[in-house]
Amino acid sequence: MTTAQTRPELDVQPTPLALLLLGREADPRSERGVECPGDLPSPSDPDLVERARAAKEKLGDKVFVLGHHYQRDEVIQFADVTGDSFKLAKDAAAKPEAEYIVFCGVHFMAESADILTSDDQKVVLPDLAAGCSMADMATAEQVAECWDVLTEAGVAEATVPVSYMNSSADIKAFTGKHGGTICTSSNAKRALDWAFEQGEKVLFLPDQHLGRNTAVRDMGMSLDDCVLYNPHKPNGGLTVEQLRDAKMILWRGHCSVHGRFSLDSVNDVRKRIPDVNVLVHPECKHEVVRAADFVGSTEYIIKTLEAAPAGSKWAIGTELNLVRRVAAAHPDKEVVFLDKTVCFCSTMNRIDLPHLVWALESLAEGNLVNQIQVDTETESFAKLALERMLALP
Repeated sequence: MTTAQTRPELDVQPTPLALLLLGREADPRSERGVECPGDLPSPSDPDLVERARAAKEKLGDKVFVLGHHYQRDEVIQFADVTGDSFKLAKDAAAKPEAEYIVFCGVHFMAESADILTSDDQKVVLPDLAAGCSMADMATAEQVAECWDVLTEAGVAEATVPVSYMNSSADIKAFTGKHGGTICTSSNAKRALDWAFEQGEKVLFLPDQHLGRNTAVRDMGMSLDDCVLYNPHKPNGGLTVEQLRDAKMILWRGHCSVHGRFSLDSVNDVRKRIPDVNVLVHPECKHEVVRAADFVGSTEYIIKTLEAAPAGSKWAIGTELNLVRRVAAAHPDKEVVFLDKTVCFCSTMNRIDLPHLVWALESLAEGNLVNQIQVDTETESFAKLALERMLALP
């Protein structure tokens, strides 16, 4: 019998992904586990707010701070503009005099800002480990393999890729290279209408729920028109017949925040709060969207609450920082989180006040840190896909 002393060594080498998750490697083309050099201020430093204000004042017009809606209040207070990812990237491009763009968001957002801003501007992400679980669910290698599967099935030429803004620069570049476009949660239907004018099928990346909800809820397709491509299964887990019959080939990706809301959440809040309006983001599951009263993007959620009458009741299915913020802005309305349990975006919340202070103070001292740079070829094709979106009617 083999004992612990005589058990042979297994000749197993850890994969690059395993090393990455263990924190022993860094991959500049990934949105996970990248080192953040330098010493951060202590989270308990009572002078953090004043230090951030002083560093920002010292930088003056040289810095432009962008704050995504899902950021913490302690960070958003220093943002020059707030908004969703695409709005912020456009805001950065419209500020050419700013030498530094400090993006308080996640990695793919900073990449988009780098793509749309001038070569003279430097985009900085306060914590390089602030990624996006959804964007991480589609790698360039996986998508290239998927395209090979579609080619072998004889459907690639009839397929137009449409990628959600919440994707890496590599995926945006793939989309541009293969004749596709980018979409946001606000213009997904327009993007799909355009795509079906170009081809017979759409490969929708990387959020299955936005793709399914737009196709079925907004465009009148059936669930049978949609198939789910799983990059972890041979041929995506699909037969050639399924690929040929499908109109929407959905990537098996999702948002870890919006994906947690369930039909039970909707039913429960309706029992607890009579006459409540359920308002959810289209990244939620199809059964949640179908059961909701209102569905729309982050900007839509904000505007809907602004226009709602006093005394109305709302259960909102999106990230908790935003829900808290709109609730505080509208004390004349009852606003609750759709789920009973707390649901922050954990990666978005990596951008905290110590990281922001460290980034601003480093820039004020003349040290460029955590710069996000997209290589020239990737930027070229990604920008092509973004320009197609901007040209949508």
